[in-house]
Amino acid sequence: MRILALDVGTKRIGVAYADTAVRIAIPRGMVPVDGNELAEIAKKYRLEKADCIVSGRPRNNSGEETRQTEMVHNFIISLKDYFVKHEQKEPKVFFQDESYTSITAEELLKPTRADRKSGKVDEEAAAVILQDFLERPDLMQIEQEIKNV
Repeated sequence: MRILALDVGTKRIGVAYADTAVRIAIPRGMVPVDGNELAEIAKKYRLEKADCIVSGRPRNNSGEETRQTEMVHNFIISLKDYFVKHEQKEPKVFFQDESYTSITAEELLKPTRADRKSGKVDEEAAAVILQDFLERPDLMQIEQEIKNV
């Protein structure tokens, strides 16, 4: 199963990719939030021949949803609508807790100011989200669910 992962932000969307046969998340750049982000993500989804999307799900330290969680959910609804509107099959979307993924990405990268502006942290955060998803104990069930769609 091929997966496209997103770390949705207000300025940039980090993108990562993985194939469950290998189970290694690979950073794949970032998409600026500039009005073209839905088209750009749909294009990446198609080019990667993805079977589903994994999106980070932000929460606060108590595990509760926040305004950022609502923003991500609304973005995913818009993304699904974009696929349908452009006669593409609506992708199956899974959410993965993204607690501390940006911190983990920054620790892995030790980024410079230029890295932050270029989206390196965003794409690495998407890879961390995806790697967590790949390590879920129910991944085989999810793969079966995707195959049966």
